[in-house]
Amino acid sequence: MKKYFILHPAVFKLDGGAMFGIIPKPLWSKFIPADELNRIQLSLRVMLIQTSHKNILIDSGIGDYHGEKFDDRFGVIGPVNPVIEALKKGPGLTADQITDVILTHLHFDHAGGLGQIEDQLLGEIFPNATLHIHRQHYDYSLNPTLRDAGSFESQYFRPLIEQAEKYGRVHWLKGEEGIILNDGEDELLFRCSHGHTPWLVHPFDSKFIYMADLVPTSTHIPIPWVMGYDISPGITTINKQHFYEFIIKNQLTMIFEHDMNFWGAKIKKKSPTEVEAATRYAVNSLDPETLELIFD
Repeated sequence: MKKYFILHPAVFKLDGGAMFGIIPKPLWSKFIPADELNRIQLSLRVMLIQTSHKNILIDSGIGDYHGEKFDDRFGVIGPVNPVIEALKKGPGLTADQITDVILTHLHFDHAGGLGQIEDQLLGEIFPNATLHIHRQHYDYSLNPTLRDAGSFESQYFRPLIEQAEKYGRVHWLKGEEGIILNDGEDELLFRCSHGHTPWLVHPFDSKFIYMADLVPTSTHIPIPWVMGYDISPGITTINKQHFYEFIIKNQLTMIFEHDMNFWGAKIKKKSPTEVEAATRYAVNSLDPETLELIFD
């Protein structure tokens, strides 16, 4: 039987204006207050899917090796080895029990948890896991535009991915959609969006879809509420419209990676061009002992 867990390795902060693009602060700050530096606090949530054969992690968080200056700039708060500590809670797993890691994209707050410092070098955290990465996104990450180059830390993730590939532990995803894996119980599929970053992977099955940075928080559900960080904000709005049609048709629960208060939501159409939350699922509704997610 498939089980789902919501894990919370750490939190960080980003500029509120950048998180909401053209949306004025008097509107977005009603939902997420900013600190004295105009930063808002965000979750570094990851998801674990457990089957009888596999322990599948979606994204890996930010890691703990960037140093005091970085952590202060981004308001990072979390334990040493944050994703390892998160796995110990609810599902009670160790890093070497993870069989698969799906990386939605390679920005530092999603792929940073792939490694940990060992003898002053960055080593793999998940030595037995197959990494599922979109090939075209990986290629882009090694040669991004100057606008988004700061979001990629290839000096950290590239050696880890190359090491995994050397041992046949990288599954390259290709195209707009396809199968990530099928362990005999249920297929785990993906669709891509392109507005935030090219070839952003959104894993989904019959119950959920992982929104990553297409819809980072429940506050971003309205179609025009798009991040200033996005490489192509206009494309993001088009992506959201198409994804929302798919999500509503298939009655999927959206999983939010960065929302501090709500881990997910179901959506409905408010008008032909507007979408709103039908139900939001609060973080405090999860059993604090198991962190297991039971879908409606």
